[in-house]
Amino acid sequence: MDLKIFPPDELTGAPVALPLSKSESNRQLIIAALTPGGKRPRTVAECDDTDALLGGLDATSGCVNVGAAGTAMRFLTAYFACKPGVDLVLDGSERMRRRPIAPLVDALRSLGADIEYAAAEGFPPLRIKGRMLEGGVADLDATVSSQFVSALLMIAPTMQHGLTLNLRGRVISTPYILMTLSLMEAAGIKARADFDAGTISVDYGLYKPTLPDVEADWSAASYWFEIAAVSAEPVSLLGLRERSLQGDAAVGRLFEITGLRSNFDSDGTLRLQLTPDAGSQLAVDFSNNPDLAQTMAVTCCLLALPFRFDGLQSLRIKETDRLAALQMELSKLGFIVDIEEPGTLIWRGARFDPGDDIEPIATYTDHRMAMAFAPAALYYPGLQINNAEVVSKSYPRFWSHLRAAGFTLEEVNNSDA
Repeated sequence: MDLKIFPPDELTGAPVALPLSKSESNRQLIIAALTPGGKRPRTVAECDDTDALLGGLDATSGCVNVGAAGTAMRFLTAYFACKPGVDLVLDGSERMRRRPIAPLVDALRSLGADIEYAAAEGFPPLRIKGRMLEGGVADLDATVSSQFVSALLMIAPTMQHGLTLNLRGRVISTPYILMTLSLMEAAGIKARADFDAGTISVDYGLYKPTLPDVEADWSAASYWFEIAAVSAEPVSLLGLRERSLQGDAAVGRLFEITGLRSNFDSDGTLRLQLTPDAGSQLAVDFSNNPDLAQTMAVTCCLLALPFRFDGLQSLRIKETDRLAALQMELSKLGFIVDIEEPGTLIWRGARFDPGDDIEPIATYTDHRMAMAFAPAALYYPGLQINNAEVVSKSYPRFWSHLRAAGFTLEEVNNSDA
């Protein structure tokens, strides 16, 4: 499905009921599945990623295919490894088969797991035979994905000797690890974490069915921050918490450079309002919040705010190479963006006139590409987003929410193109 997007004369002002956090949902589902007598959360995110995890949780044999759901691949690898009686193959999309998983597999093997590569060494698919893991001490390269860390931590209480995890290299996306630890503690398992020393320890124990309700998704909120900043109109968001477990709640602080201010009302509604207090350029290390980088890059270009974004090396192994994708698609709008290795994105203000016939925005099967570029239609009416259905990975109702806000969406009939 390809969509052309036309902006409204003004936003309707209707509050946006954001989707639930898939990051929190997926962690709660794993913890609940490991809890004796535990029940699954009453409500979880309704999206492809969480559906993929749910679809695999009860499997014990055959082939479990999680598609493009990276979180499900990492979490289920550890979950299946610690479940006696499991004998299955865990697979994914072609892109998933090119996303590295060796650091997690190596750590699990060192703890007693029986995992083999069913095709290319270091990548899915995986043949997993579940067993009670001995546990002990494991080393893990923490520079690739924080989901490897979270996957190991959540199964740590099931290990005979618990787990001491030694994190090697610079730990990325630390807020996601802290979310995992907070949810584990809410379920009765307290870890001992020393990030300065690079160690996290968890004793053998039993989870308790005491998890909180799942919060709305701050990553999804970021696209509405972008819309508010670019349109200069107020936006109201529902379902978020002022004290959030999600690292992407940092979006409020990051968007202050645009002049956008966010405040919670007494009823819990988050109000976004643009002020004249915009900055002139932005330098940010996104190591802890890589999922916000696409939103911020498009926003800053549209608002003529030069930027330097560091700490983005993990974007190379996401649903697509997000650095290369951003560089290519922003060039279609006339912005000349540079990439410096290993993971820096820079816009120094260079641009050119893209003309009236702007090429459609490619999404690379990446939900965040579609949603980050959609607000650009406020400056480029009729902007086309190709394969717009990819938003189902995390925010299936994104396009209907845009319509409710006043945007006009026209489906492109490719047979007539």
